[in-house]
Amino acid sequence: MAENITWQTKAFKDLTVDEFFEIIHLRVAIFVVEQDCPYQEVDEKDRQSFHLFGRAANGEIIAVTRIVPQGISYHEISIGRVALKKTCRGKGIANELMIETLQFIEKEFGMQPIRISAQTHLLNYYNKHGFNQVGEGYLEDNIPHIEMLKKTSP
Repeated sequence: MAENITWQTKAFKDLTVDEFFEIIHLRVAIFVVEQDCPYQEVDEKDRQSFHLFGRAANGEIIAVTRIVPQGISYHEISIGRVALKKTCRGKGIANELMIETLQFIEKEFGMQPIRISAQTHLLNYYNKHGFNQVGEGYLEDNIPHIEMLKKTSP
């Protein structure tokens, strides 16, 4: 069982400066430093997105996703920048993070298909949450990725 996490989702304009700093700090720590991948982490999609984040009992933001509305990254709604602090992995928090993200999307947008660009090594994680690979794998920032789609329930 994962530790007690407090989850929040906010549109960019509703984030405090401190919240945005903490979100970006975590994303850069993982995507730029840990994965040794220099790239433009902050982009214009941040301004158009919802940001879901989880705080540990000590108040630290340890988990984040970026929910991008339709027509920005893809025709469908998209989830990106899925990040969990390294010391918090293996405790079930990543599954809670995705469940919270999918519940927010359903509440905010209704039952909609969701398209993602996933790092290939996370295929099974995303499969567990209803995503299926579409198309061939590709390199993005020298990291193997696959496009995945979660269709609406029948």
